[in-house]
Amino acid sequence: MFKVYPGQRTGGIEADMMAANELNAHAFLQSSSKGLCQNLVVLVGGFETKTGEQWLAFRSDGKYSAADYAKLTSEKISKNHSAGESSWNRFETEQILKRRRYFVIKLFQGAMSGLAYMHDHDRLHQSLGPSSVILNTIVEKDAAYLVPRLRDLSFSVDISFQNLEEDPGTFSEGLWRRAAAAGAFTPMEKRAFGIADDVYEAGLLLAYLAFVTFCEANVMDSLSLQRLLESTFRLDLQATREYCLADDRLLEAVKFLDLGEGAGWELLQAMLNPDFQQRPIAEAVINHRFTAGAVL
Repeated sequence: MFKVYPGQRTGGIEADMMAANELNAHAFLQSSSKGLCQNLVVLVGGFETKTGEQWLAFRSDGKYSAADYAKLTSEKISKNHSAGESSWNRFETEQILKRRRYFVIKLFQGAMSGLAYMHDHDRLHQSLGPSSVILNTIVEKDAAYLVPRLRDLSFSVDISFQNLEEDPGTFSEGLWRRAAAAGAFTPMEKRAFGIADDVYEAGLLLAYLAFVTFCEANVMDSLSLQRLLESTFRLDLQATREYCLADDRLLEAVKFLDLGEGAGWELLQAMLNPDFQQRPIAEAVINHRFTAGAVL
């Protein structure tokens, strides 16, 4: 599997810097004494062409992303509804939903494991979303074999204390501006802010998986969902739930997050807490009863 960055003539110096940053992040993470993380894609090598293009080669561990899975699943729901297939066999419908819930939770669990590994090794992801999670299968019956892997580390940030004290980093200016606005100035505070920022993005990923995968096609997209959470309800998840409960098209997403007496909403509220200091670390998200699968 190849990823191509345009040469300087086409993409400017930024493309070269992104390629170098992604290559360095993978090389560092893959050199860990703890061994390879199964929830990160594996970089095999890289080369530059005569035209200046930067090519990164990754082990092929799947061609579909979490975004592809969610889109295809929502389209399948729409197709079944239009064909009138959703109501005649309630038992089969319930089995499909159970499999889907298990698959989505395992997907999210794997993505968080990859993120926790990065944070344990002093690296932020900084562009986490449904397109940056690659899947080795999108067949819900094969959930037992599902291994999600994080990719797209071109904006990854080194948050080792040495780096925070010496080098602000190529792609981290915006991050540290937001950190300062939130009152994080010391290296320790900036590190905590960066980790919490990744966790916030992971919270938006969980919301996306709930509201796109369990609803019909085009009912919700990532931008509309983010606007709903951040602008309309200002990260008040209880108010968001009440709003969604009144819309039949969003009912299965609400039911999914309702599992375990609202465990999904509880986790989302924690991950999207406006106060970065109150957000859980990635490891705590993995161990939460919703992510751990205790609600199934």
